[in-house]
Amino acid sequence: MVLRRSLGLTAVAFAACVAESAAQASFTPAYNAPYRAFESHEFGGVVSFPEGDTDFAVEGQYRFGKGRFDIGVKVGIADGVDDTRGVAGVEARFRVVDHTERNFPLDGAVVLGVGTYGLDRWVHPSAGISLGRRVDLDGFEFVAYGQPTVFLTTASADASGNDETRLDFGLGLGLDFEIADAVDLRTSFGVADGPRGVSFGVVWVR
Repeated sequence: MVLRRSLGLTAVAFAACVAESAAQASFTPAYNAPYRAFESHEFGGVVSFPEGDTDFAVEGQYRFGKGRFDIGVKVGIADGVDDTRGVAGVEARFRVVDHTERNFPLDGAVVLGVGTYGLDRWVHPSAGISLGRRVDLDGFEFVAYGQPTVFLTTASADASGNDETRLDFGLGLGLDFEIADAVDLRTSFGVADGPRGVSFGVVWVR
């Protein structure tokens, strides 16, 4: 238990010191492992530190599923330099790849999302694939993964009265840890275009 807690805290510190990230659903830097950690559902909270005019964001999340499919909902607030905005998103994940020792060493899942950041910036249908693997080090388990994501964003009208729409690519990197019975620590960060930042969360799984 001490080893789990120490490694989990190290992961949080590491994630907080590096990284730029693009979000999947709600424009906050949180990504998904290629498989779910729960049997029926999970719930918890995520704190993220987006780069730019947002100081931090806090979100509550709930996820449920069955078999290879699950869906999650996130709702929260983002505190910016000038104001505080609401954020919300819905994500769906479907396991599509199982690793094999000879042919392909990673597990994979398709991740789809839609959401809003402050009601003036929308993430329209976005798609990514999460690829990773569960690692066991003498009884200590964690999941390491990467999630390349393409998403279409539309911002509110600029000074000329035109909405701005663009296609962005993000690559999220994550580490998920079990820090106690039924409690997981989630960290994620990334590179490439899109909203930048780092996030970590704690969830209870059942």
